[in-house]
Amino acid sequence: MRNLLRTLTARAVLAGCLVALVSVIVTALVAIPLAVRAANRAERSGLANQTEIVAAAIDLRPGSAANLVRDLHAQNIDVYVVRAGRPDRTALPARFVTAVTSGRPVSGTALVGGKRVMVEGRPLPGTGNGVILTQRAGTRTAPEVLQRLYLALVAGLVAGALAGALLARRLARPIRHAAGAAARLSAGDRSVRVEPEPPIEVEELAHALNELGSALSTSESRQREFLLSISHELRTPLTTLKGYAEALSDGVIGPDGVARTGQLMLTEAEHLDRLVSDLLALARLDAVDFPLSVLPVDLTALVDEAAQAWAGRCAGVGVVLRTDLPHGPVPVPTDPGRIRQVIDGLMENALRVVPPGAPVVLAVYPPVPPGFAIIEVRDGGPGFTDADLAVAFQRGALHERYRGVRKVGSGLGLALAAGLVRRLGGTIEAGHAPEGGARFTVRLPVYQTRTSR
Repeated sequence: MRNLLRTLTARAVLAGCLVALVSVIVTALVAIPLAVRAANRAERSGLANQTEIVAAAIDLRPGSAANLVRDLHAQNIDVYVVRAGRPDRTALPARFVTAVTSGRPVSGTALVGGKRVMVEGRPLPGTGNGVILTQRAGTRTAPEVLQRLYLALVAGLVAGALAGALLARRLARPIRHAAGAAARLSAGDRSVRVEPEPPIEVEELAHALNELGSALSTSESRQREFLLSISHELRTPLTTLKGYAEALSDGVIGPDGVARTGQLMLTEAEHLDRLVSDLLALARLDAVDFPLSVLPVDLTALVDEAAQAWAGRCAGVGVVLRTDLPHGPVPVPTDPGRIRQVIDGLMENALRVVPPGAPVVLAVYPPVPPGFAIIEVRDGGPGFTDADLAVAFQRGALHERYRGVRKVGSGLGLALAAGLVRRLGGTIEAGHAPEGGARFTVRLPVYQTRTSR
């Protein structure tokens, strides 16, 4: 029973019945007073006419108009005959008797015998006597209205139940289709789509599910491509290490070549370690316990140290390394190790594509409103298209786009740099460098801020 009440059909039927019930109750609250007032007006008009008739017919002789009085009693109308200033029965208010005796007609309401009644009185011309009729007001109107409400209530409940059932059936069909599509999406079917049907809310649900399916398909496609590229990047140093290890094991490499082989194996192992570290860092970027050590850091000194560390490698491949640093310190609260990791990643990305003779520039700019210091890494390489800038920091996007076109890395470096800068409360963006290649701009807040998570 509880599960039945949780269905859309049951709730729609219940809502329809409640609307019908409320409508009948509101109608009753409005209709009963109106009906009672209308009935009172009609009864008062009829009572006045009866009074005129009785006044015209009665001649004050005993037994006069007896049949007419009996008929009025049968209609719950009481007749009072006033003679010599006194009614033939007591209980009438004196003001009505006085008015009739004075020759004035009367019309109003009064308490007679503990009941509120309508009063109509007429004087008998030239006699000083009169006749007064009383009738209880609205005695049958309210019960009659209430009795008829039962029929309206039953009809309203039946209509509400039918309307609710039809509405629920109309709404439930596209919702069931959407639920089925969601189940297929969760089972791995990314080709499922839902045909949008009215009403607008259900159409929006269908469009949302279709967009979710497309987004999941795109995301999984990128994930597969990323895994394939990472597998290739991991396999390359592993293959090299395995080859040299087998050569050493088989004695192919003589004593003179052991040192050089060891250096090559160390280089490949460091490359492999860097890949694994980047993967772990990317996986932990959104974790609460991601390690950050925020300290007062002079960006000028930090970037100058990075330039000195990269100078030898740049010279080895024929790349011109230049720095553009301010004369004074640029202090910011940040994690020096993570910022150095960002700079190294951007430099690694630049040296991968910059041809010999082209420049790489490391620059620092003092804070400008609204209070961000800037680090820039610019190069004279092939740079990015405008379309590249939109996906530059998406994991593996540029790797997939330029694989086989030019030398590319694993696709992790830029994504990791963007994540690290974000965790430090800063921003990073890619653009076009005046040197002709790519420009990466890192903005770091100069005041202590809560790092993003």
